[in-house]
Amino acid sequence: MAVPPPTGSKPIYYEVPSFDSIEEERKHRKERLAAGFRIFGKFGFSEGVAGHITVRDPEQTDAFWVNALGQPFSDISVSDLLLVSHTGEILEGDYAVNQAAFAIHSGIHMTHSEIDAAAHSHSLYGKAWSSLGRELDPITQDSCIFYENHVLFDDYTGVVNDPEEGLRIAESLGSCRAAILRNHGLLTVGDSVDEAVWLFVTMERSCQAQLLAEAAGSPVLLDHETAAHTHKYVGNPFSSWLSAQPLFDRILQEQPDLLE
Repeated sequence: MAVPPPTGSKPIYYEVPSFDSIEEERKHRKERLAAGFRIFGKFGFSEGVAGHITVRDPEQTDAFWVNALGQPFSDISVSDLLLVSHTGEILEGDYAVNQAAFAIHSGIHMTHSEIDAAAHSHSLYGKAWSSLGRELDPITQDSCIFYENHVLFDDYTGVVNDPEEGLRIAESLGSCRAAILRNHGLLTVGDSVDEAVWLFVTMERSCQAQLLAEAAGSPVLLDHETAAHTHKYVGNPFSSWLSAQPLFDRILQEQPDLLE
């Protein structure tokens, strides 16, 4: 159940954007995607050439924007992004695409027409937690974002180069917003780049928190009723979008060149 934005006589600080044209919406999506990569770079979510974020094109809905193979997250700007079709054809851009990015993200975008963005990387705590082959427990308010809202993809077969495996990952997601890919890392999805990026950031931190808590002792789990009630408020799409806004505001202030 989604919780709508608050209403009242005063405007809220952030408002979900609306667009008068496809071109305006595409520009916004590409700018948020470039900003998302800079956020990943700032958080240190890079590991060699691994990792990717995608967003569906608002007009060519069977294609998505993605980063080029090997470009550092911290260097990515709007002009560097590639437009790739669900069949793997590079429609715009001058560089090669990461085959794993295509395999994973084409499966998600083809399977889930309601999802516009997806994020995956080999972040430190996410891949550490993924090696345990477990879902996250509801041990904090923040981890309740993922309560009954993430899955364990328990079928690692090596580097994901086969689009069929991407389809299996997509099917395993169901209606959830995140997946723990066993022995691999984290994957998050959303209605926007903002949502997918925020979910990745807070899921990485939730993995870190649970690893720390279990190293220190036995965490107290929230009961189902409390965890579900908390998820209603912190795990809905609007809350995730809203939580992302300070991150995006800060990166745009610090690194305005990403809009080039």
